[in-house]
Amino acid sequence: MKRLQPSTPTSSHFSNLFSYYSKLLNTTESMEEERIETTMSNLPPEILRQIVSLIPLKEAVRTSTLSTSWKTLWTPFQVEFDSDPNQITSHTDDEASKKINQIVGLLSKSCSSPELWRFSLQMEKTQKPLFFSAAKGGGGGGGEELHLDFFEKGKTIQSNFNLVYDPTPGISNFSSIKTLHLVSVNIIANNLVSTLFSSCRFLESLKLEKCSGIQSIDIKASDSLNSFEVVGCEEVESIAISAPNLKSLWYRGALPLIQINGCLNLVDVVLDLREGFGRSEFDCEDVLNLLSSLKDVEILKISGWLLEWLCAAGVIFERLQFRFNKLKELSWFDASMNQTKRDSLACFLHISPHLEKLFIKTDQNLSSITCPYFHQFWHEPHLWMDYETVTSNVCQLQHLKLIQLEGFANEEDDQLMMLMDLLLRKSIALKSMTVISPEKQSRRVMKIPKSQLNHTSACSPKRLVLCSPYEDYFFGLIEDENSFHWS
Repeated sequence: MKRLQPSTPTSSHFSNLFSYYSKLLNTTESMEEERIETTMSNLPPEILRQIVSLIPLKEAVRTSTLSTSWKTLWTPFQVEFDSDPNQITSHTDDEASKKINQIVGLLSKSCSSPELWRFSLQMEKTQKPLFFSAAKGGGGGGGEELHLDFFEKGKTIQSNFNLVYDPTPGISNFSSIKTLHLVSVNIIANNLVSTLFSSCRFLESLKLEKCSGIQSIDIKASDSLNSFEVVGCEEVESIAISAPNLKSLWYRGALPLIQINGCLNLVDVVLDLREGFGRSEFDCEDVLNLLSSLKDVEILKISGWLLEWLCAAGVIFERLQFRFNKLKELSWFDASMNQTKRDSLACFLHISPHLEKLFIKTDQNLSSITCPYFHQFWHEPHLWMDYETVTSNVCQLQHLKLIQLEGFANEEDDQLMMLMDLLLRKSIALKSMTVISPEKQSRRVMKIPKSQLNHTSACSPKRLVLCSPYEDYFFGLIEDENSFHWS
């Protein structure tokens, strides 16, 4: 009897086998996920409510898209009031004030599971009612969250007003609320919001988003507030903050006058000024006072044009009376990189001696903020110097270990080459430098001495070798699939 010999497996066999098992694994995972989702949806409503009460409110609301069973948890309560909001005040006993107090009382009640309301406040009979929605639930880590989204169907309300957060001592109807998120607050809703503010003594996180008409924001918080965020409030001209335990401050919009008093525990700050300059005149003193109040932060994200404008106006960073001695992580971003932006960044690095991580990102989707010509200089004009002078003026970055350069379309871009050269020369403890293209292709950057060029250039077909600006060494750029991408 002839014995059959097994055939030798080829690479195609392994490939087909891998493909088969991959499809089988994906199908199995998909079936398992579907089975789990079906099982979850069949749970009793009281169990589903218990589940959503244990996760942050934002994620809890998203469960409404899972199935009909989850969606029924979020059927809103419809509440209508026919009072005139223009007569509402927090200091009178008229009918309008009573209606507001009823709303506050309803929202202040403790709830065992997340709840959703839709309110209608009748304006004058000749106008349409003002609508807003409210969602309240557990924060997932202790304390409750309250989200209020104000909107009006039809006519847009454009009147300007000031928003003040100054909780009244002794009043704590919302003692359980730790997170408050307000969207589209307008002048009609201002009195209601003021009433809420007066009762939120133990608020830990406050976010204002797309609030039209707010000209000024005044935050006078207790020791509880540790996070404050303002996003897309286009008309805001000034922000005053007094919060002794504030740790995180995020701002996105046009540059207003920002005054920070007594916030000695700030750690994380974002100045996303992608909308440019919002006021009639750029004041170096105001901006420098702001930077001085941020000198002890550890993490800073800042729009590049702000540093460029300061240098163009004659500010010399190394002569300032403050340093960012605690700054560990700096994120710089702008629509593009040019010589003046690069040089102003270099000047700022001079006062950040303990920096450990540097993220630089250019984003073509951002609007370019053109630097004006300043007739009056804050000190004296010192930019724009030649590249060699700029390089020599930057101090040694003894603690900088990680650098990420993102958004540059061409590795041979002159500004990118100059920037890499500057950072490589000054970062004496650098462990990682990565360049990421707009298509998210990553390359690790190495410094190659001339003497090693012939030995290293042929080591990998994925290596790109470029000459440095002074032609005294070479850049080695190697494809890297495991790098971290800053978003």
